[in-house]
Amino acid sequence: PNPTRTRNGLPPLPVLAASAPEATARVHGCDLVPPSRGGRRCRNRLCRGLLPRIGRRHVRIRRKPWSRASPIWASLSLADGPTGTLVEPRTGAAFPTVLDGGQRLTGIGLRKTSVLGLKNIDVYAFGVYADDSDMKGLREKYGTFSFSELKENKEFISDVLDQDLRMTVRLQIVYNRLSIASVRNAFAKTVGSRIQKFSGSDNRELLQRFTSLFKDEYKLPRGSVIDLSREQGYVLQIKIGGKEVGEIQSKLLCKSVLDLYFGEDPFDKRAKEDIQSDSFGICSCHQIQLDALWLHINFHQVLHEAT
Repeated sequence: PNPTRTRNGLPPLPVLAASAPEATARVHGCDLVPPSRGGRRCRNRLCRGLLPRIGRRHVRIRRKPWSRASPIWASLSLADGPTGTLVEPRTGAAFPTVLDGGQRLTGIGLRKTSVLGLKNIDVYAFGVYADDSDMKGLREKYGTFSFSELKENKEFISDVLDQDLRMTVRLQIVYNRLSIASVRNAFAKTVGSRIQKFSGSDNRELLQRFTSLFKDEYKLPRGSVIDLSREQGYVLQIKIGGKEVGEIQSKLLCKSVLDLYFGEDPFDKRAKEDIQSDSFGICSCHQIQLDALWLHINFHQVLHEAT
């Protein structure tokens, strides 16, 4: 037999290629174990997104009970580099880890709706992005908090919602039959409820200004992208298919839209945990240690690609 070939005739993988997913698991706090040892897949969305790259049929991931989710960029760096993509595992929707303006992906989730209470439909996947330099402004207040303390601190998410931080929620349509009218009606209901919650009144004029931007002329086939961005000065900017369709200056509207994705009652609770975890990494004094770890991991990835 040829020692340079495996049983299927292909050359064996380099050692560094095998070490990459193992390093990813260590950063995330998981173990890679063979299926023969009864390993169980980690339920964390980050690991599930990486499994196709690691080899779903050959390895499984077991979560250590004391571990917590790492910042999303730490897990992504091995698979795609700092400007790669992350795939929402249920729908296959891919999100860039960094937007053109430099905002970094902090978490991904899925918006579902039920039909007559009998069937759940995946409407769109979403990714939440934040500007590192703006988020670091919270370090003075939260830099000494541990992750467990910050997770129980309701003021942290409230500050992220309230303060003038640049953030973007990117929606990627995954339902084939979704119309712009359905999006408009859904936002009228969900954003309207948040406006009522935060202001104590329905504020129909503000809600109408927002929903009127979603005009019938826009088509939303599967894969279409809608960006909802909070720019400086509490300006909510809306883009459909990369084209700006309007902007509204309103702190109340910005907070109401963002609250849908990582507020008190979000569309996807697991996505909120990822966002909170990554935001902790940015605001915490431990960020320097995480940056060093990121550089160390990427050095091995670059070395592997070069060989």
